[in-house]
Amino acid sequence: QVQLVESGGGLMQPGGSLRLSCLASRDIGSINTMGWYRQAPGKQRELVARISSIGSPEYAASVKGRSTISRDNNKNTVYLQMNSLKPEDTAVYYCNAFTHSMEYWGQGTQVTVSS
Repeated sequence: QVQLVESGGGLMQPGGSLRLSCLASRDIGSINTMGWYRQAPGKQRELVARISSIGSPEYAASVKGRSTISRDNNKNTVYLQMNSLKPEDTAVYYCNAFTHSMEYWGQGTQVTVSS
């Protein structure tokens, strides 16, 4: 079992940056994949970025080049840094952990990009 708690959301300016954090309730070193997903109103949840246990990242085309996912196993935390924010980045961002064929989700953090 893994509990995930996201933080770092809020109202952001277009062109600005955000850093989301996801704190896990246990050691993440053995978790296969940790990632960030987002869901905008009226849309399906979509992958933003994910990172493997060996630190190999994968990004959605919509955020590639302006986002960085990282994990600090010592702090049981995964981060998402996103730059050059756009209004279309507005969504609820969810942390995800996938391990031993089980999937866990955080409660989400709202990110709103608006002037």
